[in-house]
Amino acid sequence: MVELTNEQKERYARHIALQEAGEEGQKKLLRSKALIIGAGGLGSPAAMYLAAAGVGTLGIADADTVDLSNLQRQIAHGTEDIGAAKVLSMKKTVDKINPDVEVRAYQMLVEEDNIMELLPEYDFVIDATDNFTAKFLINDACVKARKPFCHGGILHFQGQLMTYVPGQGPCYRCIFRNPPPEGAVPDCKQVGIIGAMAGVIGSLQALEAVKYLLGAGELLTGKLLTYDALQMEFRTVKLPGPVPDCPVCGR
Repeated sequence: MVELTNEQKERYARHIALQEAGEEGQKKLLRSKALIIGAGGLGSPAAMYLAAAGVGTLGIADADTVDLSNLQRQIAHGTEDIGAAKVLSMKKTVDKINPDVEVRAYQMLVEEDNIMELLPEYDFVIDATDNFTAKFLINDACVKARKPFCHGGILHFQGQLMTYVPGQGPCYRCIFRNPPPEGAVPDCKQVGIIGAMAGVIGSLQALEAVKYLLGAGELLTGKLLTYDALQMEFRTVKLPGPVPDCPVCGR
């Protein structure tokens, strides 16, 4: 097994000092591969913290380009990136943070006909999308491919996340079953979103990924974590077990 270089030992010194990580844990992270679907508000902090942590390969999938209105919360992009593909802008940011990390940029809309081609080589998936269609698609594909993933959602001053691990707890569709009718739930263009909310939830998604890759601590499997920033209140809601008649993970 390849040993850490002196430079890597210094870069990851605070990880190596952790009982739950150490040098072997850091080597495990460097061998790991995480896929982030969505290079916006949630994807920005998730990618930056996974890069800083030394997760060796980051896949980033998004079809969008950087817009001025993104910059209030999508911290992986800057003013000079307006008009650029988000995946390429994010790759540039990650490259600056950590040259140890290989970034695979997928400038594409992740859809039913291509998602199963992306998943096989990755160890963990982060759902950093901003619409229900994508979220249900990611859930269904990850369950089918037996890939763990962390769901995150933000709106206004509120956020939520949960983690799915095959064989451990319910999937996203067990809880929410079907996407709401179009227009039933307002989006951030209508009601707004406080920028730092993306940082809170996206960072927690990165933390879930790192914990899974290290095999450390308890994940949000079977639990939904909600955050109300106006009240500065976190709540953890215990979810019912997998639904037997769930159309995706049920019997």
